[in-house]
Amino acid sequence: MPMAFRGEDSSETITGADEEPPDTDVRAAAAAGDPGGRHKLTTTQGLAALSLDAMASVAYGPEAIVLVLAAAGAHGLGFTLPVTLAIAGLLAVLVASYRQVIAAFPDGGGAYAVSKAHLGRRPALAAAASLVLDYVLNVAVSVTAGVAALTSAFPSLYGDRLWICLVVLALVTCVNLRGIVDSAKAFIVPTAIFVGSIFAIIVVGLFRDAPASTATAAGHASALGQGATTVGALLLLKAFASGCSALTGVEAVANAVPSFRAPAARRAQRTEVALGALLGVMLIGLSVLIGRFHLRPVEGVTVLAQLADASLGHNWAFYVVQFATMVLLALAANTSFGGLPVLMSLLARDNYLPHVFGLKADRQVHRHGVLALAAVSAAMLAVSGGDTNTLVPLFAIGVFVGFTLCQAGMVRHWRLERTPGWRWKTALNGFGALLTGIAAIVVTATKFTEGAWLVVIALPLLVLAFERTHRAYDRIGEALDLGRIPEAPRRDRSLVVVPVSGISRLTREALGAAASLGDDVLAVTVVHSDPEDKRAAESLRRDWELWNPGVALVDVPSTTRSLGRPLTSYVRELAGQHPRTRITVLIPETEPAHLWLRLLQNQRGAVVAHAMRRDTDVAICRLRFRPEVA
Repeated sequence: MPMAFRGEDSSETITGADEEPPDTDVRAAAAAGDPGGRHKLTTTQGLAALSLDAMASVAYGPEAIVLVLAAAGAHGLGFTLPVTLAIAGLLAVLVASYRQVIAAFPDGGGAYAVSKAHLGRRPALAAAASLVLDYVLNVAVSVTAGVAALTSAFPSLYGDRLWICLVVLALVTCVNLRGIVDSAKAFIVPTAIFVGSIFAIIVVGLFRDAPASTATAAGHASALGQGATTVGALLLLKAFASGCSALTGVEAVANAVPSFRAPAARRAQRTEVALGALLGVMLIGLSVLIGRFHLRPVEGVTVLAQLADASLGHNWAFYVVQFATMVLLALAANTSFGGLPVLMSLLARDNYLPHVFGLKADRQVHRHGVLALAAVSAAMLAVSGGDTNTLVPLFAIGVFVGFTLCQAGMVRHWRLERTPGWRWKTALNGFGALLTGIAAIVVTATKFTEGAWLVVIALPLLVLAFERTHRAYDRIGEALDLGRIPEAPRRDRSLVVVPVSGISRLTREALGAAASLGDDVLAVTVVHSDPEDKRAAESLRRDWELWNPGVALVDVPSTTRSLGRPLTSYVRELAGQHPRTRITVLIPETEPAHLWLRLLQNQRGAVVAHAMRRDTDVAICRLRFRPEVA
């Protein structure tokens, strides 16, 4: 019959057969695990997998600008295009910078990798913490925004919005557990429809002299301020900072370079440029239409819905745009699932997160990172009740911190490297750091009382958690003498202890395996004090003597019905009596082929193994016997 061993002890982690430990060269490990590149991204797939956050931001970026400028009335709305052009300029700077980051740091990590190399440990951890917070918030905000669009179309679903959010999150999580390529393939069509719809709005709108329809805004109260004749610098700065929310997601490609097919860096650069070009054209085009149609913000209707109405008319095309927007907003969470697990794997490699986040499954999926992101996002959705407005004030602060640190790190990078053109590259990144730093300060200040203070507190707490994890790994490394050549191994006498409760083929296989592993073998059975158990123990003793397997049977008395504690007490006693002997506890278990048959097991093996791990330092070996049961 087939059998399997699984070794356990208190200081070693055994990984699953379908997972591989992180390699020091991420690209080499990926190539070894996926030689054909089937589970890696092409440029087009990279856009679908990693740009949904940035693409979807055109649904709320221009609106964020308009709502701020509306405080200055119609005169203020005239600055929509200049503010958008400034944001597009910053977008160009960021895209150019992240192209350079991809080339300089092809193992991914983005702002974390740059800061770690050029700014030091604390700035690197601050960058990582800001990215982690932003990715988690992006999932929650994207899902709630998509569901909000759905409940706006179908108000009867509003009371069930939290459950709908959780279902959407579960769907995106399941798709990502199949691999980033599968998620990209699943989301290519929604992405293409959304981008096509936005370009249709822009192109058709540019050929119109007047709105085709204003039915969407009719009957809704205006959100326009009255009486203002001037626009102050502070208002423009606030509009710029609010509109910069459209830039979230630009960094995702640089964080996930190892997810691309070879040549990974070149494909990632193309994806970054394509993302920047599409996002820039859409933002500027929509802002031009806002001025062309003299659009005014109204309560209860999005700016994008008004633009679709004015450009395409209130017909089927309008509803296609709304549906595509709703779907893409919900799926924009996929950007986080593509970027954060890779970042977490790098943090795990550097001992700032548990090493389990560095493991990859067969499809090149950082499974534990995906599940952790889903769990935290689900908790955030539950706390917020699926309400977008509760989460929005927390959003986009972290990404600007990451932008600023990344740009500052690249300034130092060029000053050290001094490659051809390093002066203008330094100036470019320095200017970008200045702009994103200002945006980070303004966004934090304007949203502080609305909930941004939570992010300000969470960032240092997360950095502290990273450092505590690193110190724990340092202590473990010192205890294991990692990095030093240990003494030569020595062979001690070995004793194998086999817990038994009866005589069967499983008992025979266990004693045979124990004799192969150790110099001495002891069989032990727990004897409880009640008369029935004593009679069973006496019967076992008689059968054992008749069988005579050549192994002594030791009775371990117990005054309670406990199984684990009497055995661990006996094993500790043995260890004290034989200090120069290696003790192994071999636990025999049956493991039927069918899952439903495994539910019939009494789980004594798991109880004993848990007790041995908790209360002793012995090695644990679990012998799995697989009977052929039809």
